[in-house]
Amino acid sequence: MQQSILLVDGMALLFRGFFATSFRGNFMRNERGVPTNGIYQFLRYLLDAVDTFQPTHVICCWDMGSKTFRTTMYEAYKANRSAPPEELIPQFDLVKEVVDAFEMPNIGIENYEADDCIGTLAKQLSTESEVLILTGDQDILQLVGQGVNVAIMRKGQGNYEVFTMDNFYEKKGLSPKQIIDLKGLMGDTSDNYPGVKGIGEKTAIKLLQEHDTIEGLLENLDKLPKGVQTKIMANMDMLHLSRNLAEIRCDVPIEFNLDEAKWKYNRESVIQRFEELELPNLAKLI
Repeated sequence: MQQSILLVDGMALLFRGFFATSFRGNFMRNERGVPTNGIYQFLRYLLDAVDTFQPTHVICCWDMGSKTFRTTMYEAYKANRSAPPEELIPQFDLVKEVVDAFEMPNIGIENYEADDCIGTLAKQLSTESEVLILTGDQDILQLVGQGVNVAIMRKGQGNYEVFTMDNFYEKKGLSPKQIIDLKGLMGDTSDNYPGVKGIGEKTAIKLLQEHDTIEGLLENLDKLPKGVQTKIMANMDMLHLSRNLAEIRCDVPIEFNLDEAKWKYNRESVIQRFEELELPNLAKLI
């Protein structure tokens, strides 16, 4: 039986879980008064995905703080994001202990984002296994390739849109690799880099459909409409910088043992760990 590996974007699930449950002020708290709503919903999402996709192995990847090589390249990178809600902050460490309870690897490397860890693992593992990435983040679509699919979480529980090499062009009008150039042109408001000012998604897609890459575009600059030429010329440095920021690194120095990621857990010891962490309400999920 071929191995199938689920790579989980931990922060994407935790943030989504937190906001899905906190808008009514329902933070759920453990005996010490620490909010646990994000963790509870994180686990619901995780277990639902395991149930839906039936992986043989599961690995969870995390961001390790806000400073990375991208903030060194561009100080304003993600600078528009407000601090996480105070009820979420204590859940960052606690959620990793919950993942540990399932004897599942938590992977995060200083100076890199979770996306870079996911990209590196996907590249390494897809040579011999089927890899599925679970996230709510569209940036990760650039990683779709031979042996690598991406499940984007949609609204509501258990609602996934799966992107594969076979359906990608039909869904996006581009190839996965072109997503990097797309971000170079149109920027990314949530990550706070501008791309080429005045070029939006529609124009960017059309330009890439016609010229394939940013290099192809620049070689034919004189054939482009005057307005587009002017915008690109005025924002050339930011175009290249934005593309570099958008590209997920697939060469992060990660050391781990795939055997440790096998999806098998001892229910009794997981429940005991939940009780030690004062999270007994999680027991009903497993």
